[in-house]
Amino acid sequence: MRPPAYLSRLAGVRRPSKAVAGRYMLLDQLGAGATGTVWRAWDLREHHHVAAKLLTRDGVAPDPVSDPLLLRFVREQSLRVAHPHVLTPTGWAAEDDRVVFTMQLVRGGTLGDLLAEHGPLPSDYVAVLLEQLLDALVGVHAAGIVHRDVKPANLLLEPTGTGRPHLWLCDFGVAAPLAPDVRLTRVSSGVGTDGYIPPEAQAGAPPAVRHDLYAAGVVALLALTGRRSGEPHGPLAPLVGALTSPDPDRRPVTATAALDLLRRVGVPVGTPWRAARRVPCVPERVPGHCGTSARLPWARVATGCLVAAAACDVVAVGLVLW
Repeated sequence: MRPPAYLSRLAGVRRPSKAVAGRYMLLDQLGAGATGTVWRAWDLREHHHVAAKLLTRDGVAPDPVSDPLLLRFVREQSLRVAHPHVLTPTGWAAEDDRVVFTMQLVRGGTLGDLLAEHGPLPSDYVAVLLEQLLDALVGVHAAGIVHRDVKPANLLLEPTGTGRPHLWLCDFGVAAPLAPDVRLTRVSSGVGTDGYIPPEAQAGAPPAVRHDLYAAGVVALLALTGRRSGEPHGPLAPLVGALTSPDPDRRPVTATAALDLLRRVGVPVGTPWRAARRVPCVPERVPGHCGTSARLPWARVATGCLVAAAACDVVAVGLVLW
């Protein structure tokens, strides 16, 4: 299968001639980062496409004997959270000096992509997204984990067009345990992305559930208004205001409590935003047998897929390290 022309312009595109570990056939390179290249791959065992990240350090394959990223990964299992809105690594394979992490391939890009193209979203559409995000956080927190980097770039979307959105929370690279565990690498406070970190975390408070709730509120505010600060309007305003309060004691205690408050306000069952002047549309962004949205530049396709595969970094950057 020949990569599309726009993908061939990516620096260093070179498809391996054989499947990694006899299982993952790398098809199209979708992006590259400091720790690896991201590919659309075919799983020869399960017979479906996956997102695969080929582990490298600055373009060089890891040393199978001495590289700490690889050694730490082998010692611990990767994170697993079984939830319809949480995307975590599904498998891995190694062969000689090649190590690949895999996860489900999500083709609709990120919430950041949608906001960049559409601008502020209808409040009922945001209510659906926020319900799914809070539901994902319920599952993550139940697993004893604080995500610590909830933001639009880490929220993937299925290509549902103008229909009901389906959101995935991904990238657990800076996640931290809620309870101390001597087996886990100590994590520092104030980790995350500027604008989504609550004041108490910036001041050095240990990881807590309410940190993720604050970030979820900022995401909702941005989706509603196009800004990460200020006061929203409409039915979601009281909840978003509580989530983004600088005082953690004024935020909901848990994601479950926040979800209950949202459902009291009301989450639409159908797609009432279709009556809006501008309807949000999540197109297909990743190349494959279903095609690619022709109006999207190749850089955005690569960026969306790189973010999707970044969730695999959890096995290499500290969550499950000794």
